Amino acid sequence: MNRTSTFALALTALPLALGPLASAHAETQSYSVIFGGKVVGHLDAATNGNRTTIDFDVKNNGRGPTMAEVIELGADGLPARWDVTGKTTFGSKVEEHFLKTGGKATWTDSTGKGSAPAKGPTLYVAQSGSPFADQIYARALLARPGMTMPALPGGQLTLEKGESFSVTGAGGPLTVTRYVLTGIQTTPETMLIDDKGGLFASVDPSSVLVRKGYEGEEVRLRKMAADWSTQRFVGIEKQVAHKYDSPVRIRNVRLFDPKTSTLTGPVSVLVNGREIAAIEPLDSPATPGEVTIDGAGGTLVAGMYEMHGHLGQDDALLNLVAGITTVRDMGNDNAVLAKLIDRIDSGELGGPHVIRSGFIEGKSPFSANNGILVNSEQETIDAVRWYGARGYWQIKSYNSMNPAWIPALVKEAHRLGMRVAGHVPAFSTEDTDIEAGFDEATHINQFVLQWVIKPTEDTRTLFRLTALKRLQGLDLTSERVQHSIKLMASHHAAIDPTLGIHENLLLNRDGKVPSGAVDYIDHLPIGTRRDMMKAWIDTSAPGDAQAYEAAYGKLLDVTRMLHDAGVMIVFGTDTGGSFTYHRELELYQKAGFTIPEILKRATFDSAVYAGQGDRMGSIEKGKLADFFLVPGDPTKDLKAIKTIAMVVKDGTFYYPSEVYPKFGIKPFTAAPKVTLPGS
Repeated sequence: MNRTSTFALALTALPLALGPLASAHAETQSYSVIFGGKVVGHLDAATNGNRTTIDFDVKNNGRGPTMAEVIELGADGLPARWDVTGKTTFGSKVEEHFLKTGGKATWTDSTGKGSAPAKGPTLYVAQSGSPFADQIYARALLARPGMTMPALPGGQLTLEKGESFSVTGAGGPLTVTRYVLTGIQTTPETMLIDDKGGLFASVDPSSVLVRKGYEGEEVRLRKMAADWSTQRFVGIEKQVAHKYDSPVRIRNVRLFDPKTSTLTGPVSVLVNGREIAAIEPLDSPATPGEVTIDGAGGTLVAGMYEMHGHLGQDDALLNLVAGITTVRDMGNDNAVLAKLIDRIDSGELGGPHVIRSGFIEGKSPFSANNGILVNSEQETIDAVRWYGARGYWQIKSYNSMNPAWIPALVKEAHRLGMRVAGHVPAFSTEDTDIEAGFDEATHINQFVLQWVIKPTEDTRTLFRLTALKRLQGLDLTSERVQHSIKLMASHHAAIDPTLGIHENLLLNRDGKVPSGAVDYIDHLPIGTRRDMMKAWIDTSAPGDAQAYEAAYGKLLDVTRMLHDAGVMIVFGTDTGGSFTYHRELELYQKAGFTIPEILKRATFDSAVYAGQGDRMGSIEKGKLADFFLVPGDPTKDLKAIKTIAMVVKDGTFYYPSEVYPKFGIKPFTAAPKVTLPGS
């Protein structure tokens, strides 16, 4: 994920390297961070000779990074010293230091200490740097042959030049040029550089960091960023999407049957167009003109449902090749999402089917700048009607909603045939939402907080996460806890726990590979790997680390109790899906699910829950050809789903071994053998 799309999702500072500032004079560069049309942060960079100090602060949805940086350049114009201090989006402390002296480079970051000989020009890849790094990258790489150079602690940075165009603002007209940086993250970084080599903007379809005085260009720049991103992914789709003109026979595969929660014997599956044409005995002869795919005794599983996504172009294809053929989007820029769905449905881009949730948020200093923001009960009802008229499946309410408006929201949504889910409004409880008619609770922390916080405590900030440490002393057999669980069951309300994000929040520690990432972290680009080895929250106070660990155990226990009570639990991540979705499924084993039960819930049960069981969720004649192939038996070892060899969605075939290198990811397994007609 690139830096600016992080503004769109969690507003964290992702790692980018800091390269040389060739300026020898004093100057100050100031930028605004804009998300959802609202300025949510700033970046100020003051340069005096070879020294630059940076103040970076973003706050959206009650959270965001605060960083202070100091960069000193050496005689070669590259950073000789770089210090970063501050806090990440969720509050963990940052103490990062880089020093190059005497032919040796040393650094300390959340992964620990590192060193390397400083032979030849190299750029240090900052783990917690601000977006101002884009300017430093550009100035360094523009001076190198081929605009490429090695990075520390590893990898290779490459800059590619795009088009030039004019922008206008308080500082007068400027000519800027688009450059794309690759080599560190799974998604390239797009920056705009002026004719003096200065950073004008870092851009993303959902957000921008732009030079102060030019905020009026924000809408235009986001549209251009969306177009550039689309061009990239359209090009990838043309290379990796296989749309066969003939029927496709997938031989020698077993099917996961959700009706029995077991595997069938070896069969052949026939795909024609978008649909499954037949399931035949293994020894059935092929018909003339077929494409044949050798399943080699592997397992076909129906496409899985990621039930808590915020989908964008950057992660659409990655979700698909992880076996996720449907994503329930839980809040987005409505226009951006509509365009993305159009492009996926037309075959222009690769991505999953999308179930839309209409995001409604109350206006407050802590508002999430997404969907529709409302300031009265009538505006709330009007927003529900807007979503209903456009076919949205459900409404998602958020933290700053006035609790007094919830009954009207629920009544109108239900009248229009939509479900209601979401966060608990500040100063209310999950019990109150369920009693008002919520169909689903969102996030396990939102459910449990009602047992440990006071009615006057504000959950629109990081408090809704840090307060979880109070759980360690909670008696889960108490009447208060049992009342909430019984209420969920009696109201037939579902819950979307997002266990994985809580695992990362409560258990991740600096320098440690997260438990959920051990199976795939070595396949990822270096910047992404280092990102994952950061703590999310500050655990430095005595007893906090133990309290958070105990809290995570309580969340698993509560999830198990809900499951035992018959509450419908759906599987979503809120962390982008893909590999983190695979981990999400594994965590439900810890909460008492069997592996076949998990596979059934991720596929058929979710399809039925979403009203799509007649066309999706199982591998049957006449249903959409949405499924994936793994070499092993996922009913015995759930980790088998990490080694997906093939994904089919709407009859289009994708081989992850072809897709992953486009994102700098090392493939997990080879593609199956494909034989074309006449071969």
